[in-house]
Amino acid sequence: MMTSKKIGVLYGGLSAERDVSLKSGTAVHQALVAQGYHAVAIDVGYDLADVLKTEQIEAAFIALHGRYGEDGCVQGLLELLQIPYTGSGVLASALAMHKLYSKQTFAANGILTAPFRCYRRGVEVRLADLPFGLPLVVKPVQEGSSVGVSIVKEAAQLAVALELAFRHDEEILIEQYIKGQEVQVGILDNRPIGAIEIVPKNEFYDFEAKYTDGMAEHIFPARLDAALYEKAQQIGLAAHRSLGCKGYSRVDLLVTEGGDCYVLEVNTLPGMTSLSLFPEIAAKGAGLPFEKLVATIIASASLSINAG
Repeated sequence: MMTSKKIGVLYGGLSAERDVSLKSGTAVHQALVAQGYHAVAIDVGYDLADVLKTEQIEAAFIALHGRYGEDGCVQGLLELLQIPYTGSGVLASALAMHKLYSKQTFAANGILTAPFRCYRRGVEVRLADLPFGLPLVVKPVQEGSSVGVSIVKEAAQLAVALELAFRHDEEILIEQYIKGQEVQVGILDNRPIGAIEIVPKNEFYDFEAKYTDGMAEHIFPARLDAALYEKAQQIGLAAHRSLGCKGYSRVDLLVTEGGDCYVLEVNTLPGMTSLSLFPEIAAKGAGLPFEKLVATIIASASLSINAG
């Protein structure tokens, strides 16, 4: 049915991840056009509602990352305009983007996540007040792609890490540092499709490692024994479901030597660039080349709120 509709690929946007989104959206748009879809690329700005009406968009493939695109804002606009869209709905998108609320949701559902404390700008942060010691991780509450994230190993590094995180948000998280394998689980159509291991050249899988060719090794399937591999996939699915996500997502985990799987976050709009992990998981785990993956995702476009 989607082949007869005019599809708007929403990309670019207003967040710190704009450049990555432009790459994702370009790849998605090219894949749709190559398969005969009537698709147009729309660089999202404050006039998005007017553009969608002028272009007479009938369905939206959301290739946005970060604020105003991944956090429920665009999803809410599309609901009001009655334009079916890809990915999770308003509430699930907002929960997944907000690291504090997503961690609280994971904990309420018995899903393991690193111990943490949340601070707002202006509140004094003292290491002595934390229930865990160094090393620790400092991150903005609402950013993606590891923007504003630091690992603090010495007390003298804390002030710089706080300044960086608060540069991106009014609210930050301080988490206990968990040492483990970086494993990411792909979820498609409400089922896990594989787990990939990331070995970054940098200290952790930061923005540079994610988007610079050669800065991280991708190992599929992740180097876990069969039972632990299945456990990681099921925990990824549980995290996806706990937030009410639908369509597809990528769940980031840390797997310790003892076999514990700590959920870091759920990405409701994972990257679709040439270096992105979700398309790689789909291709290697589910046998879906990029064009077929894009077609599968657009076929699931829907509205979350019952118009009736």
